[in-house]
Amino acid sequence: MYLSELKLWNFRKYGSSASFDILQPNLTLPLKKGMNVLVGENDSGKTAIIDAIKLVLKTQDYEWIRVSDDDFFKGSNRFRIELRFEDLKDEEAKNFIEWLCYKENDKNQQDIYLRLIYDVTKNDERIFPSDVCAGADEKGYPLTAEAKDYLKTTYLKPLRDAAAELTPGRYSRLANILYSSDTFKKGSKENALTAELKKFNEFVKDFFEKSENEGNVIKVVIDEFLNSFIENQTKSEFSFAQKDLRTILSKLELGLNDVTNPGLGSLNRLYMAAELLNLKRKSWNGVKLCLVEELEAHLHPQAQMKVVSKLQQCGENDNIQFLLTTHSPNLTSKLSLEKLIYCHNNSCYPMGNEYTNLDKSDYVFLEKFLDVTKANLFFAKGLVFVEGWAEEILLPAFAQMLKSVGIISQDLTEAGVSIINVGNLSFLRYSKIFQRKTGKDIDIPIAIITDSDVRFYEKNAQNTNTIIKRNVTVIQTELKNAIEKLEKEYNHLNSIKVFIANDWTLEFSLYKSQTISPYFKSAVQTSHPKIEEINFEEVLAKKLITQNLKKTEIAYQLSDYLKNIECTKEQIESDTSIQYLVEALKFVCK
Repeated sequence: MYLSELKLWNFRKYGSSASFDILQPNLTLPLKKGMNVLVGENDSGKTAIIDAIKLVLKTQDYEWIRVSDDDFFKGSNRFRIELRFEDLKDEEAKNFIEWLCYKENDKNQQDIYLRLIYDVTKNDERIFPSDVCAGADEKGYPLTAEAKDYLKTTYLKPLRDAAAELTPGRYSRLANILYSSDTFKKGSKENALTAELKKFNEFVKDFFEKSENEGNVIKVVIDEFLNSFIENQTKSEFSFAQKDLRTILSKLELGLNDVTNPGLGSLNRLYMAAELLNLKRKSWNGVKLCLVEELEAHLHPQAQMKVVSKLQQCGENDNIQFLLTTHSPNLTSKLSLEKLIYCHNNSCYPMGNEYTNLDKSDYVFLEKFLDVTKANLFFAKGLVFVEGWAEEILLPAFAQMLKSVGIISQDLTEAGVSIINVGNLSFLRYSKIFQRKTGKDIDIPIAIITDSDVRFYEKNAQNTNTIIKRNVTVIQTELKNAIEKLEKEYNHLNSIKVFIANDWTLEFSLYKSQTISPYFKSAVQTSHPKIEEINFEEVLAKKLITQNLKKTEIAYQLSDYLKNIECTKEQIESDTSIQYLVEALKFVCK
């Protein structure tokens, strides 16, 4: 069995000021078998999803989980959580016979599923008690304690204190894990471990009891005091703690055999390995669901990759379902896009091909090229897609210049905007991630900055070593057609918009700019010392045609110059050559 769907009404971020409608949940989140990974910026609702599941199912470590006022959407006095489990095997279904639901499948056969309901209300004074119910109708029927026990999840909290969790003691988490394992079979009293410890206990007793042993001296002194304190017949007795299995297990300590004073990262992985023991029990006929918050906690990038690879393997081979949260671009880039669920603006967007506008070839492409530097698109408030390194290098400095004159109020970092260098013209491969087959698109502003690529010069047919200026009318016609084509191809609703260089390319636009041209020329001449002022435009055009211009080097030089440029808001706003860059940054930084 696996958790196939989560529905929320007025739970934390996922709510509405509208009246409570049982037919209209505020969030309906489909989940897959195996790996499911929640990604998104801080406060995007990832933890709320984990906590909703915990409230209903509870956890294997018997963590005390209770409803609080903060669980209710602002202004509401009721929240509801529904969980749906599908693909129940017979040995799993038998634990929930009274609560099973039925639906007809494509083959006109009956499939079973389990629907859990947790509906909580409150007034101004208190939160009313509520039980987890199950069934096909609106309210369902309360689950028994035994049935609930088969639903408990394995939960790994964020910033895990692995050292404390693995420490021996009365409330040892390790003891609980071992006590539930197949080896010790919860509730058993006798096994090889307890038998050997009984022998050791007899040795301890004899060590202090028999007069020929050195430990007897200690016992004699203690007994002498006891005879005076209590009565003559009272004697002490040494033993190895208690003899029941749980107490024995609580004395065990788990460590690493080849690491002295292990750090947080190593202990964290050891603790995770111990917790996952619960999910590998062959005799377990309940839910195999593991919730992990911030998997990357205390782990360096390569360790993150190893852990997530193993979890994916467990998901595929052992029928274990994982629901993870992460802020790590490393993990996001490692995982298949279809396993991701993007959390944004109090909504959740699964990235499977049944939900996005991406086609199969797009998924294959992104599997290869959605690397660490591009995966940060899932953690931004706005995105700028660019063709190459020159734009990526130059735009942050350009944004700071716009902020300094008051055109935008925040630079890219302050606005939480990421620049994604696609390295080519594959803008649609990335922008379609945010377009949905059904329902509303993801409302994150995305600016696509691209060249019109309508050349102002062309090679001279009579002398291929020279270039000639193209006809202005021809240029204008081609430019109009190019803009219409690009806008039709890339513009999508109100959230994805293309911004096009009217003056051929970025570099030619900067050269034509009334504001930036002197600085751009200086940057070009620093990178290409042989370019002279007198024939600058022709040489620049020729290098663009032959692709011999050192674009990246020039961008570095110019970005330094832009930090100290002196200009006014009016000068920039009247500068037509760079207006496409200005409008793009205003769009994403608004």
